[in-house]
Amino acid sequence: MAETSEGKKMGLWMSTSLVVGNMVGAGIFLMPAALAAYGGISILGWIASAFGALVLAKIFSKLSTLISDKSGGPYAYTHIAFGDFMGFMMAWGYWISIWVSNAAIAIAFVSALTVLFPILGENSLLAVGTGLSAIWFLTWINSKGARSSGAMQLVTTILKIAPITVVIVGGFFFFDIANFTPFNPSEESNFGAFVITASMTLYAYLGIESATVSSGTIRNPEVTIPRATMLGTAITTLLYVLSTVVIMGMIPLGQLEISPAPFADAMGIMTGEWGRQVVAAGAAISAFGALNGWILLVGQVPLAAAKDRLFPPVFGKTNKNETPFLGVLIGSILTSLVMLMNFTEGLVDQFKFLILLTTVCMLVPYLFTTGAFMVIMMKRKVPKTPWWPIVTLAGIGFIYSLWSIYGTGEKSVFWGFLLLMSGVPLYVWLKWRNREK
Repeated sequence: MAETSEGKKMGLWMSTSLVVGNMVGAGIFLMPAALAAYGGISILGWIASAFGALVLAKIFSKLSTLISDKSGGPYAYTHIAFGDFMGFMMAWGYWISIWVSNAAIAIAFVSALTVLFPILGENSLLAVGTGLSAIWFLTWINSKGARSSGAMQLVTTILKIAPITVVIVGGFFFFDIANFTPFNPSEESNFGAFVITASMTLYAYLGIESATVSSGTIRNPEVTIPRATMLGTAITTLLYVLSTVVIMGMIPLGQLEISPAPFADAMGIMTGEWGRQVVAAGAAISAFGALNGWILLVGQVPLAAAKDRLFPPVFGKTNKNETPFLGVLIGSILTSLVMLMNFTEGLVDQFKFLILLTTVCMLVPYLFTTGAFMVIMMKRKVPKTPWWPIVTLAGIGFIYSLWSIYGTGEKSVFWGFLLLMSGVPLYVWLKWRNREK
């Protein structure tokens, strides 16, 4: 369970690409269409969710400078602030949310490829094989060490950003401000539309914490992680907001609302059919890169918890490349099983619900991290300046996280609570097992 040696660790750009790559999945390529019904006011929703995300990014950045010697991100901070039980609960829920969400990302990858290879939409066996191949190829890449995974993440992040950037820059030459009239074409009030769009967009920022989770694999973490977290969140925010503005300015809202591929349509206006193919490839690469980054994290959270004897010891074992290979292997097996559910008749609805459910399990650690921030700052008596900036930062982060959880819906919150509680027997068993140690 040794720490990754310096030569095998990730630097600033790999760490930043981990943050950007994990936040920017395939969903961004559909978001303008989802927001089209609300028109220009959805831009204000993006800005509101971006503000909350940047506040959380700042909290994670500050915590990473205070606790640079411990991996696990939200788990580590919660464990230090609130003890074993809450630390375990955060690790349990976060771990489950990653391997379930990875199945959705793998399916999004296959879906994006169907534009380039229509046979994938007709042959479910071939589609399943493609999804499983992506999962296990990236599992192999991650087993080779942090730098291998980081290099893959850097390349795929550059490739996924490229077509988005082309649409943003080139789209302004095809921009029509009249598409933003009326500013709120929906039947909702301006405030109602603002709240709905802010709730819709906040999920796009899941992954802010990515660099903090794998701090043991990052070079000079007390400096690199804060920079990567803030830089990655800022880059992602610019991509989200600018791309939505440009595409809404290029495509009339009525047409955009029913578009299955808004980025491809925008590129088609600029370049013709070949541009649509480029965007389809970009969407596939985007999902592929996000899958790579989250497979890295599926081994890091239980590794950190296993070191504290709050997860089974098998998750703490590392290979010659200093990678928690058994943790990654177990995560990929579970991801493969969940992905297969989506190709089984009658289980599709349950799969979609699982994704929403695990979103709650990923948001709850954000909530506890804001509380942990205050507790750790008080314990370490860090500030010699007034407390009000710290309290304000934590307060905004707490409200944003709570609002995010509320936005998932009552059913998801209820079942998410039960999912978190399902880990209690494992916690009791671990405590019983460790009682004499």
